[in-house]
Amino acid sequence: MPAELLIPIYIFVFLFGIVIGSFLNVCMIRIPRGESIVTEGSHCMKCGYRLRWYDLIPLFSWLFLRGKCRKCGEKISPQYPVVEFINGAVYVFVFVLKGITIESLLLCLLFSALFTLSVIDFKTYEIPVGFNIFIAVLGLVRLFTDLSNWKDYLIGAVSISLFLLILLLVSKGRAIGGGDVKLMAAAGLFLGWKCAILAFMVGCILGACIHLIRMKVSKEGSVLAMGPYLSAGIFIAALWGVNIITWYLGFYAF
Repeated sequence: MPAELLIPIYIFVFLFGIVIGSFLNVCMIRIPRGESIVTEGSHCMKCGYRLRWYDLIPLFSWLFLRGKCRKCGEKISPQYPVVEFINGAVYVFVFVLKGITIESLLLCLLFSALFTLSVIDFKTYEIPVGFNIFIAVLGLVRLFTDLSNWKDYLIGAVSISLFLLILLLVSKGRAIGGGDVKLMAAAGLFLGWKCAILAFMVGCILGACIHLIRMKVSKEGSVLAMGPYLSAGIFIAALWGVNIITWYLGFYAF
């Protein structure tokens, strides 16, 4: 497709991404507090000022207001524009990498779900079940767009999650959390069994290495939230899993 057509599409994708990113901020902040993400309107955390539509333009409103509440001048966390920008940038990256396809849209939505649940899990050590259900729905959509490989997706839903479920029961929840089991079941349905195994391995390696560094540097305890690391593994496998597996198996080709 000519560049003059691609550039407007990528701009639209970025704008769509930051709009979704604005909603992700709502989820990241309200869900850990037990607040509704639907019924309660956006407001200043200090003075209660109800934000108008022009205060809610993703990324640009924060920049225009210089990171402060319009009414009381309270500083607004830079998390808002950072999350919005990251989500928009990743959306563009995915579409550049994978092309303008249904798969790209599914991967973008997968990233948003993984990004949000990672932040929430990092804060609370819990993965809200709604995110796992959403990822499972994305997995079903992907299955129906690739029906010739339906067995791979169904096996993927149990290939890692069954092992983790046994580990959960044997350890009585000390080794793994129930949310992680559900996450790998949903992600396995999206990825297929080969990429699900890769995602779990990458997540475990990242979790072990990064948390050991955090224990040394910031004196973190031994308990860690696995959601962020599993999410990183899942997204890496979703983008490059087939290439990584092919590359690895190439070492054993004769």
